[in-house]
Amino acid sequence: MRTRFLSCLLLMPAMLCGQADSSVRLKVMLGDGRTVLGDIDITLLTSVAPLTVANFLQYANRGAYNNTVFHRSVPGFIIQTGGFILAGNDFTTRVPQDPPVRNEYNISNTRGTVAMAKLGSNPNSATNEFFFNLADNSSNLNNQNGGFTVFGRVANASSQAVVDRIASAPVPSGVFISPWDAMPLFNYRGGTPGSANIIIIQSITASDPPPSISSNGVVSASAFGGGRSAAAGSYIEIYGTGLAGTTRGWADSDFTGSVAPITLDQVQVTVGGRRAYVNFVSPGQINVQVPEDIPAGNEVPLVLTFNGMNSAPVNIAIRPFAGGLLAPASFKVGDVQYVAAIHDSTKKFVSGGNIRDVDAAPAVPGETLTLYGIGFGPITPGVPALAGRIAQGVTALTKPVTIKIGEAEAKVSYAGLAPGLVGVYQFNIEVPANAANGDQPLTVTQGGEAIAQKLFLTVKAGQ
Repeated sequence: MRTRFLSCLLLMPAMLCGQADSSVRLKVMLGDGRTVLGDIDITLLTSVAPLTVANFLQYANRGAYNNTVFHRSVPGFIIQTGGFILAGNDFTTRVPQDPPVRNEYNISNTRGTVAMAKLGSNPNSATNEFFFNLADNSSNLNNQNGGFTVFGRVANASSQAVVDRIASAPVPSGVFISPWDAMPLFNYRGGTPGSANIIIIQSITASDPPPSISSNGVVSASAFGGGRSAAAGSYIEIYGTGLAGTTRGWADSDFTGSVAPITLDQVQVTVGGRRAYVNFVSPGQINVQVPEDIPAGNEVPLVLTFNGMNSAPVNIAIRPFAGGLLAPASFKVGDVQYVAAIHDSTKKFVSGGNIRDVDAAPAVPGETLTLYGIGFGPITPGVPALAGRIAQGVTALTKPVTIKIGEAEAKVSYAGLAPGLVGVYQFNIEVPANAANGDQPLTVTQGGEAIAQKLFLTVKAGQ
């Protein structure tokens, strides 16, 4: 939608297209804990199977794959794991399953790839079990059951050697019943197998550290003032390292109808325990919209999750109102920060000619200007909701604003959500007939309190 694109322009920095894949390490050993077979490094293909990678990491990060057995080995085909946990000599306990993940077949099942197992009659039935392709299995696995989703690759030769070592372990006939009848056994000499014969994944660790939020790394949207507090529906920016693996903003395809996404490329953020709406992701910056129903007047914890790993909590102050007008850094000339006001008649920005790449077009008394803002609190009617929904129709602030240009009060003909945008307020104001000439302070007061920004507007009066 054009309006959603405008929202991106208002709220997000310039973006580059890109995708980064992470990696994990599987420590493989025998079940008695004394013999290490080696490590298998896997590059996770977030760029082609984001849902499947996220599903895998949810299991891995909570330790669900610890001590899981390689329960199936088919020579020249696959080795499979992730389904059963070894405890003592017992290997029949199933790994607790999460809901199935949608099939994301994109990459061919060639030697060295890692793919999800699933039920034979349902393409979207993959949960916890996965397998390593020992050969080029593309001729059948790419075509069966919607194609088997490859979500990783064995990262290096030493890791592939460990995979091949597991595959070389014999599969004795008639020792176990299904589904363990193809289980490889190491150093098996007959009789009842024990833990010393069973090959397990002792642990899976991320090669990448968890996301880290910088000190003082949470602020309201910089283009709207960049304050240290926020209100319900405000946009906030989170700065740090390892915050995401991609660089992009939300797109139409990320929305469910008119509802904004709470997950974007495996990034989630909670504010006060409630899911925020994720507007922009990059390794060093995340932008989110604060959800509603968070008690105002206190600091609440913010936690960022990426690839199933959580950041340390960082507190942010939530206020009933934390208003700010669109005034990007490009509209600052020397020490003067100009507001990004738009002429209603021409749709051009107001400027005295001193803002780079903006034509001279000062405001004149009697004309209508449009301003955009965030953080101005509840609206009426309250449907659709303030946060996470595309605004529709005419709304009004429950707590009105007063806007002055210099000493003259402007008539506010509209003060509500901008239709077609998400959480952005629109103010239509009339430049007062008695507005003074030149750069005039533009002040906004709500509930008897002025917003923190010190803004200016260029007026051409008395001509």
